[in-house]
Amino acid sequence: MSGFVVVIPARYASVRLPGKPLRLLAGKPMLEHVHARALESGADQVLVATDDERIARAAAAFGAQVRMTSPDHRSGTERLGEVSRMEGWPEDRIVVNLQGDEPLMPPELVAACASVLRESAADIATLASPFESREDFENPNFVKVVVDDRGDALYFSRAPIPFARDTAQRALAVRTALHHHGLYAYRAGALERLVAAPPAPLETIEQLEQLRALALGMRIRVAVPERRPGPGVDTEEDLQRVARQLAAGT
Repeated sequence: MSGFVVVIPARYASVRLPGKPLRLLAGKPMLEHVHARALESGADQVLVATDDERIARAAAAFGAQVRMTSPDHRSGTERLGEVSRMEGWPEDRIVVNLQGDEPLMPPELVAACASVLRESAADIATLASPFESREDFENPNFVKVVVDDRGDALYFSRAPIPFARDTAQRALAVRTALHHHGLYAYRAGALERLVAAPPAPLETIEQLEQLRALALGMRIRVAVPERRPGPGVDTEEDLQRVARQLAAGT
């Protein structure tokens, strides 16, 4: 056994790209590409969690195991929490949240995220890479994370952190921050505690759910992967860009 499971939360009602998991990439639903990456990670089990029959039918058609969940969840993390309770996983079971809009996520990064958690005493593990440009660092759509000397997250923000009070330190600020990737591994017990708690004020302000975990005193271990994941899909433009990368075999 690899020691981890993957759950892919998938919802149909995306505001910016309705029906996103079922949009076609290289002739297959995007969700099928994500599911394939999860299988390639070596997970003990891969589940698709959804509240939509259209997604459930499509996932079953390409051989996925599907779990139907409540339509009332506010986030994919809450959907994971329901699946964890449904499956009766023990508190120390490692559950990886692979979002259904990440068709270019390298499977080795899924396994690496689980391994980081397994080898630490943290509650949650995630991945982040150095920023490639100052423009990305200043872009609020690119989430920043700063870490302590152990590699545990101090704070996540859409703002460019750390702030360089001295302009001579701006380059150092860009090098110090990490670009957060939306891939998480949870211990099932920590996942349950997280979804049972109300949103934290910082989470509400930044619209970053991981800030709830920090507000609860959870440790989030942040590791830098050997390679960057490909871009996720949020818009029609993203979809076309990913389609071109898949066609090019990159």
